[in-house]
Amino acid sequence: MDDLPGGPRGYQVLAAAGRENARTQLALAQQLGVDRTVMTYLIDDLERAGLVERRPDPADRRARQILLTGAGRERLCALERDLRAAEQQVLEPLDETDRAALRHLLRRLATRSGADAGACPAAQDLCDADPKPDPARRR
Repeated sequence: MDDLPGGPRGYQVLAAAGRENARTQLALAQQLGVDRTVMTYLIDDLERAGLVERRPDPADRRARQILLTGAGRERLCALERDLRAAEQQVLEPLDETDRAALRHLLRRLATRSGADAGACPAAQDLCDADPKPDPARRR
């Protein structure tokens, strides 16, 4: 992600924009816990790189929707492939049950990090996709 505008934050914006239907800039900032001003500069950089575009929100002309461009979608897919390969390499020593247990524990940490903090998109994806680990497997 070194050459991606915003690095990991830029990836989070791309991933959120790719999953959601026309999220507004403000909604993305709130979802990702990023200051509105910082989000503006981040989206400016992503837009200059041709990865996202702003469009007027039909429901509120003052708001702007953040949408992936074709290049943004391609870049997001490439980044996700790279991240999955890195995860596979890091988790290689663990069997599938231990991987599920680790994901479960990380999900608990990520989704309970603050009183009013919602789940980050990656943690929510894990919640939606992975079953709970087998409690009998605990050591």
